[in-house]
Amino acid sequence: MFKLWLIPLLPFLGFLINGILGKKLPKLAINAVAVGSVLASFLWVALVVGPSSDWGANKLHAHYFTWIASGNFHVGWDFAVDKLTMIMLMIVTGIGTLIHIYATGYMDHEGGYYRFFAYLNLFMFFMLNLVLAANYLILFVGWEGVGLCSYLLIGFYFHKKSATTAGNKAFIVNRVGDFGFAMAMFLIVIQFGSLDFTPVFTKAPGAPVETLTAIALLMLVGAAGKSAQIPLYVWLPDAMEGPTPVSALIHAATMVTAGVYMCSRSAVIFLHAPAAMDVVALIGLATAVFAATIGITQYDIKKVFAYSTVSQLGYMFLGVGVGAFSAGIWHLMTHAFFKALLFLGAGSVIHACHGEQDMRHMGGLKKYAPWTCIVLACASLAIAGFPGTSGFFSKDAILTAAYEHAPWMFWVGVVTAGMTAFYVWRAFWMTFWGEYRGHGKPHESPMVMLAPLMVLAVLSLGGGFLFNVPEILKDMFPLKEEIPEEHMLMAISVAAGLIGIAMSWYMYVVNQELPGKIANALGGLYRLVDDKYRIDEAYDAAIVEPLIEGSSAVLWKTVDAGIIDGAVNGVGSQARGIGNVLKLIQSGNIRSYATWIVAGSVVIIIVMGIAGGVR
Repeated sequence: MFKLWLIPLLPFLGFLINGILGKKLPKLAINAVAVGSVLASFLWVALVVGPSSDWGANKLHAHYFTWIASGNFHVGWDFAVDKLTMIMLMIVTGIGTLIHIYATGYMDHEGGYYRFFAYLNLFMFFMLNLVLAANYLILFVGWEGVGLCSYLLIGFYFHKKSATTAGNKAFIVNRVGDFGFAMAMFLIVIQFGSLDFTPVFTKAPGAPVETLTAIALLMLVGAAGKSAQIPLYVWLPDAMEGPTPVSALIHAATMVTAGVYMCSRSAVIFLHAPAAMDVVALIGLATAVFAATIGITQYDIKKVFAYSTVSQLGYMFLGVGVGAFSAGIWHLMTHAFFKALLFLGAGSVIHACHGEQDMRHMGGLKKYAPWTCIVLACASLAIAGFPGTSGFFSKDAILTAAYEHAPWMFWVGVVTAGMTAFYVWRAFWMTFWGEYRGHGKPHESPMVMLAPLMVLAVLSLGGGFLFNVPEILKDMFPLKEEIPEEHMLMAISVAAGLIGIAMSWYMYVVNQELPGKIANALGGLYRLVDDKYRIDEAYDAAIVEPLIEGSSAVLWKTVDAGIIDGAVNGVGSQARGIGNVLKLIQSGNIRSYATWIVAGSVVIIIVMGIAGGVR
């Protein structure tokens, strides 16, 4: 039996070593621990899944100890590996290793170096627990753990108020989603008496549709929080306040895909709750097109790719919602390749421009950073769905499945694909073409940063050929195991991407005055989109400010100041009043004391006499 517990344990040991001893260790030792632990985990995963070409649906299962035992309800600390787990493990450890290597160069001159890598290793530990979990409770432990690490890493630059605010925002918004997921688990226990995947999925086909629908919708609430879907997407763009390697690992390649993974893992529940699947598809499609429109107007290079992440996650949910689970996981994998490359490439650009993130202050970098230019061109082709690239295969698989489900979804998806190609290549032209508009002299990144980019560039271009996910997962998701090739649909989606690239080239290379003219012509509509539809302001007005004002008026002024302070201060005032009276007795005059004693004695004699007469 392969020791599955070693897969998450190795990064956890890296966290302990760097977290406890890192302050006293040289950078070379910190790098060796951080990168080595994740690389060792990747190699162990490769050993576990290596001879897996003939796997069934459940190959490996390991029970370590019983965590909760109450009557007939038991939850064990169990790990399991099937083909879906295998894909996720390879993505998390493989991409994670590349990003750790890149981070050693990117973070070289940053303070808190050991702390950063300790957090990064801790994230890997929780993410691997999430993926390996054989029941919903262990999955939830990993789910909450990566949320904690996200909070720590987004707010890594804690001396910046914007970073701490962004970390708080991510943490609070995700708590809303996590509440939905927790409620789903309670319903699962009530209905099935277990949280283990195998008995739950075995009994699910016979459960009431209403119950399964409620469970699926509550799961969607959790997934919308973690994977940044409407209405809980608002935290992810602000998460760009964290270091760029964090954006690549947590907010592009791994953590934000946890919601897609959870829904795909629960495919049996969703397939028997068709109303919930329709909601998943609609939420995904709406998020994809909504975020794409915002991406068109952004000038911060990381914000462009952040909204692109939200949009691409919407594509994945569209695939899940129309029943193409394997296509959704395929896009999850290819997205990990090209979006990690986009973010790391953006980090290389920022590094070249001495910390500048505004694309209006870039330009002409193809001359100064040619390798960064090449790898970002590869990522931009892949996300645009250029024929033969990894994104081409997974995106078209989702769009074809969407057409079979409802043709109008296909057409909305095609328009979104065109917008995606436009805004990503808009960023490429603004960054690498024309004259340099920034400050200082740009420079290429060191090889420790470029080498991972080159590996990701190869995967972005050829990942679709190397990993045919629907074929790998056909035993798990038989509903869409054969996605028919519709050459006309494929041609339409490819044409949309090419049109988007051509329009961006014309507007940002050939006729650079045109974007400004279009923005002026659109007037208020453009400003609305540029302001991200003022959703954050709407949330502030509808939720945040009423909560603050309500807590001020009710909790502070009424409960705290009025009731609690009133009671405490009231007791004190009464005690003070009684004391003011009693202190008159303590005059210090001996004759006064004697008078009081005589008066008291007289009163006592009178009382005793009255009492005796009555008797």
